[in-house]
Amino acid sequence: MTRLYNDPVNFVDEATEGFVAAHAQRVCQVPGGVIRSTRSEPNTVAVVIGGGSGHYPAFAGLVGQGLAHGAVMGNLFASPSAQQVYNVCKAANNGAGVLLSFGNYAGDVLHFGQARERLIREGIPCEIVAVIDDVSSASQDEIHKRRGIAGDLTVFKIAAAAAEAGYSLEEVVRVSRAANFRTRSMGVAFDGCTLPGAKDALFHVPSGKMAVGLGIHGEPGISEQEVPSADALAELLVSHLLEEIPDGIDSARGARVSVLLNGLGSIKYEELFVVYRRVHQLLGDAGLEIVEPEVGELVTSLDMAGASLTLFWLDDELERLWQAPADAPAYRKGSLEAAPPVDRSQLDIPDVDAIPPASEVSIAAARRVYQALSATRKIIDQNVEELGRLDAIAGDGDHGIGMQRGVVAAELAAEDAVSRNAGAGTLLRLAAEAWADRAGGTSGAIWGVMLNALSVTLGDEDEPTPAHYASGISKARDDVMTFGKAKLGDKTLVDALVPFSETLERALAAGDDFSDAWRKAVDAAANAAQATAELKPKLGRARPLAEKSLGTPDPGAVSLSMIVAAVQGVIDRQ
Repeated sequence: MTRLYNDPVNFVDEATEGFVAAHAQRVCQVPGGVIRSTRSEPNTVAVVIGGGSGHYPAFAGLVGQGLAHGAVMGNLFASPSAQQVYNVCKAANNGAGVLLSFGNYAGDVLHFGQARERLIREGIPCEIVAVIDDVSSASQDEIHKRRGIAGDLTVFKIAAAAAEAGYSLEEVVRVSRAANFRTRSMGVAFDGCTLPGAKDALFHVPSGKMAVGLGIHGEPGISEQEVPSADALAELLVSHLLEEIPDGIDSARGARVSVLLNGLGSIKYEELFVVYRRVHQLLGDAGLEIVEPEVGELVTSLDMAGASLTLFWLDDELERLWQAPADAPAYRKGSLEAAPPVDRSQLDIPDVDAIPPASEVSIAAARRVYQALSATRKIIDQNVEELGRLDAIAGDGDHGIGMQRGVVAAELAAEDAVSRNAGAGTLLRLAAEAWADRAGGTSGAIWGVMLNALSVTLGDEDEPTPAHYASGISKARDDVMTFGKAKLGDKTLVDALVPFSETLERALAAGDDFSDAWRKAVDAAANAAQATAELKPKLGRARPLAEKSLGTPDPGAVSLSMIVAAVQGVIDRQ
């Protein structure tokens, strides 16, 4: 268990403060994470990585010369917000664009994608490579759905070495994707991890058993079996990984690979070396040539008892980049001449508290948006237990409390924005940031994306018309489907959002006033939300329990239908 902490609420902030103090010669802190404290070559690509905290050395420990230029750090096991990603990217930018890389988790995909869009709008080229190395999380036919685990390191290292060598953004993306599709990992767990202040672990594996393929946050694996010997574990992991040879490699025999044997927190180095001894033998017997393997803690999960094995299938270019020197707090290879320290006065660090000027009509609109958020909070407060009950049937039961945390934070942020004469766009952006940051999870990320889409559409100058709101909701719909990869029929919030948006647009086009058009859209959303009871989930944590969810509507779709109904009252009073 996690034993050493002060106030659990401050654990990540205090850990970050201590980390930066211990490694000031390599990293410095900026809002949202850390960047290199040494100068990078101007007009080179910046590689920014990130995800939830609790996985050290990932992500902050991998920032330094030859490795990442910055790391965005969310709360424990929670995606960083889009604003955090944006802040770190602005500070790390060297003038030739930014590559964002992270494990393929829904919240990260949404938030990093949202930040990418904002950077591009400001003229900063930005691309994304989400790591998909975990073979247990999806079949090869659905490789894009796989999550990222210890294979994060191979993709990060290749991207950063390419950037250091002066590759263009297009070329950094090319080699990063090549590394991504040539990386395969598989993990096992013997028990879960304990968050600071928690009385018990996030999950447990039955005594004497080992979960095969379990994710680093406790996501479902593929089986349970008796805890094996070290040699038997090596044989299990190697045999599974050799069943799937990446495209472009004709045979394992004669291929060159790097090997990562990763401890997840409680498995110690000596144990890993015992396992690696047999891994090395087995790969040699299969005819593979091993290049610069890594054994140790690379991507952890606090004190989780488990380990993972990664095979990184090399070609000449990838091997050269893998062997390139690096000097980060938790990962060093080869020899580098130390770069001079960065001049912090030259960094582009956003002022997160600034309120840009706004027109009087936009300030007035912001007050109405605040009223809509207040109505949203009230309806969620009234239904928090019911939303949790719906979610518990095939999920973890936290949808209600997550929505409540998010909307309370959003309302408080909006209230502060109103007091400082913010425009509608700025108020919505700050509310989006607060909702996503406080709620956590996929639903928090989705509501952050939707409010941010409205923010972009409304801006701080024009007086919002019904068409502006309809356009903003249309953008929210498209952004959620683009970043979150959900589509109609997947049993998600999208199943209510699409008919709501489309009905609103049609009614306004037909000449209905805003109140009547909104009411028709509310009815469409409510009917669609209830109809999700007949669907099976195809995305998210409910997917493994698809049969169990039949007969129960999706909680995300239900909460959306509740919220748009609550906003009706605000529209009617205008």
